[in-house]
Amino acid sequence: MSTVSSTIPEAKPNYLTSDFSIKSWLLTTDHKRIGILYLISISLMFLLGGILAGLIRLELLTPTGDVFQPENYNKIFTMHGVVMIFFFLIPSIPATLGNFLIPLMIGARDLAFPRINLLSWYIYLVGGVLTLSAMALGGVDTGWTFYTPYSSTYSNTYVMLTALGVFVSGFSSILTGLNFIVTIHRMRAPGLTWFRLPLFVWGHYATSLIMILGTPVVAVTILLVALERGLRIGFFDPALGGDPVLFQHLFWFYSHPAVYIMILPGMGVQSELIAAMSRKKVFGYEVVAISSVAIAVIGFLVWGHHMFVSSQSWYAGLVFSFLSFLVAVPSAIKVFNWTATLYRGSNAFLTPMLYAYGFIGLFTIGGLTGLFLSAMGLDVHMHDTYFVVAHFHYVMVGGAIMAFLGGLHFWWPKMTGRMYYEPLARLSAVLIFVGFNLTFFPQFILGYLGMPRRYHAYPEEFQVLNVLSTAGATVLAIGYLFPATYLLYSLFKGEKAPANPWNAKGLEWEQAPSPPPTFNFDHTPEVHEPAYAYAPEKEKEVVHS
Repeated sequence: MSTVSSTIPEAKPNYLTSDFSIKSWLLTTDHKRIGILYLISISLMFLLGGILAGLIRLELLTPTGDVFQPENYNKIFTMHGVVMIFFFLIPSIPATLGNFLIPLMIGARDLAFPRINLLSWYIYLVGGVLTLSAMALGGVDTGWTFYTPYSSTYSNTYVMLTALGVFVSGFSSILTGLNFIVTIHRMRAPGLTWFRLPLFVWGHYATSLIMILGTPVVAVTILLVALERGLRIGFFDPALGGDPVLFQHLFWFYSHPAVYIMILPGMGVQSELIAAMSRKKVFGYEVVAISSVAIAVIGFLVWGHHMFVSSQSWYAGLVFSFLSFLVAVPSAIKVFNWTATLYRGSNAFLTPMLYAYGFIGLFTIGGLTGLFLSAMGLDVHMHDTYFVVAHFHYVMVGGAIMAFLGGLHFWWPKMTGRMYYEPLARLSAVLIFVGFNLTFFPQFILGYLGMPRRYHAYPEEFQVLNVLSTAGATVLAIGYLFPATYLLYSLFKGEKAPANPWNAKGLEWEQAPSPPPTFNFDHTPEVHEPAYAYAPEKEKEVVHS
């Protein structure tokens, strides 16, 4: 995206150095600082979720279940799911990169509601503290799905406290989504029409629609569980006149679209990385933009594919199966268009691009295996097996986290004004890719052979594949620890970053220094060219190496 002027003002002080006191950070309304606060918070949650995942893999190293008692194992995998899904994956890209970048990308001085933005972070913290308190007091053993009537009646663990933490954190998502929608509608720079918006913004716009429409549903569902558990009002427990399948309908009506809350922002990141590193406009830009909204809309119509083995009608199952195949179409459009963009591009093999390549490969496997689970006959065989675990992680870990790390490396110079050590970053990206596949690909085979998920013991013939999976988790953990070291090191010793180290297009690169000043721009920029208006092939510039 080109603007009136390519001159980048050297604004001082920047958002990092202006009043560095703790009070100024805790009471800030600067979207960039709030993005950094979220980044610190979710990184701690990711560390906790990763430790719990390591304990799961440690237990599954042997078939006898000799590390934890069954009830403790149930608590470990439940808290792993709750922490990683509700407190890392859902807010990971929107709350961090989205908060930091959307005003910069659209030429605004801040989000539409700065104080509400800060409030959303505090709400997130309250939800996290409540959930971690439940874990410290003894944990919860229902699984992250809180299936009734076990969660509403029979479990004697800290269901209410955990559910309250998730309930509270949902308001953080709602406020963030509302803020993004109003900002994108009302605060775009002159000349920045809808089809000049970066695809990162389109991805967050579609995500925000899901946040404000879907999150209230799961909030009400959790409230009903609390009423049934506390006041014995029958909603889901058959002994009280309720219907447990009703809970599944309500829960998955939100929780399948929640998958797209996790992945749509990553798709936006992916488009930015591929355009910048290949030095080309994203192929079929308009179709890719509309496909984000299509995924958000169709995603609300496919929840029933989680319920093929429930009491759901087979005829309803056929409809949900068809719609599940249909929602794969806009996702496939993105993958094909990214591939077409890469064709004959510059395609620099820098760290952000390595994560982009990894995203395409892993997300494609995750998407294709989702089609297996969308077919009723196959799903009956593989439902609640490790095939589902592998599929979900290929989409979420292989997709969302690869995109998060790719975006973090891409915009790290803009966020901090420092460059990281590129060779170590490339090694980390490779380790993560190799470790991820070694961890989760064997689980496809385990699931197809019939190993159920959530069991702490299994037949001896499955041990070799489980050992491979645990070994891969070790490699993956090392790969994740590397960025924590060299990115922190770069804050103090890293080379100072130029305003635009990648020679990328976009207001955040062409019109703001690194790091940006408190109010982003000295003057409101104007936009005169379409998104990703890179030079022709013969005029391509070499990006920072």
